[in-house]
Amino acid sequence: MADLRTMSVEELQDILTEMGEPRFRAKQLHEWFHTHNVSDYSKMTNLSKALREKLAKEHPLGRAESVAEEISQDGTCKLLVELDDGATVETVGMPVGFEDDDRGGKRLTACISSQSGCPMACSFCATGHEGFRRNLTASEVVGQVQLVSQAFERPVTNVVVMGQGEPFLNYDQTISALRRINTDPGLHIGARKITVSTVGIIEGIRRFGDEPEQFRLAVSLHATKQRTRNMLMPKCANMTLDDLQEALIEYNEKSGRRVTLEYMMIEGVNDSPSDLDSLMIFCEGIHCHVNLLPYNAVQAVDYHPSSKSRIKEWSKALSSAQIPVSIRNSRGFDIHGACGQLKSVAL
Repeated sequence: MADLRTMSVEELQDILTEMGEPRFRAKQLHEWFHTHNVSDYSKMTNLSKALREKLAKEHPLGRAESVAEEISQDGTCKLLVELDDGATVETVGMPVGFEDDDRGGKRLTACISSQSGCPMACSFCATGHEGFRRNLTASEVVGQVQLVSQAFERPVTNVVVMGQGEPFLNYDQTISALRRINTDPGLHIGARKITVSTVGIIEGIRRFGDEPEQFRLAVSLHATKQRTRNMLMPKCANMTLDDLQEALIEYNEKSGRRVTLEYMMIEGVNDSPSDLDSLMIFCEGIHCHVNLLPYNAVQAVDYHPSSKSRIKEWSKALSSAQIPVSIRNSRGFDIHGACGQLKSVAL
């Protein structure tokens, strides 16, 4: 059964006409979905009670409900989101630029999930150790942004699809969700403030380069020696670094957009001088920005973050080589809400 939230006003008019309702109800319903971000028929007060009950019976809406919440010392809020079938995902809200209170800020970023669990089995990632349950629908992806906004009682300004799952293995639903996040009046988040992170799915990168919107692309790189990357990210072994480099250069040329290369630094695994040299070689020809981040501890995984001095050395060396670079400060670490720490409790 089609989700009414994915339909245009004209499509909703056809549905409501079949139900014996006047066509103008379609615009009211569309506004509840996309201007007011309401996905509960009972709250649509300008629709008759009889219509609301009929819609709920004949066109039920998938539920995305926050059932647990943890707040970090830095103001980050992690939500456990339960879906209609009992599947769960974790979603994170990160406020930056505190002003009004301990959860306020000039920028509110929602880190959202595209799958419940993840099939990629990356060795450093909590989600990867739990396995894969299912893809999320576009409405379930959008619903996470709405829940973050509700939790902070303010609009979300930035979105990163960097939570659970590999978004390019759920490509169509993810792109549909991003377009709603970008265009729905109740969200209306600029395309350049929406970033999708992939482990490096080549076909997905190529498709993404053809999208007309200015969505941003990040790639979880984490190693530029093939053997090391295969060990850290075993399901990527059939997508070689040479092919990935070629795909990113093609993406630059087609889209005109820069790529962010995420590099999680793990002591003694991918942070040697030769690893740095290899990263510099990989960056050649790619219009990119390198984001260095210390490894975030995951239970039952015997990895440790590189030292602060090593990360600073890398940053200085990349900058000297004219490669744009930044060091990411992890947020929500104390509530296991940082990069690589999210999991599906109910899996």
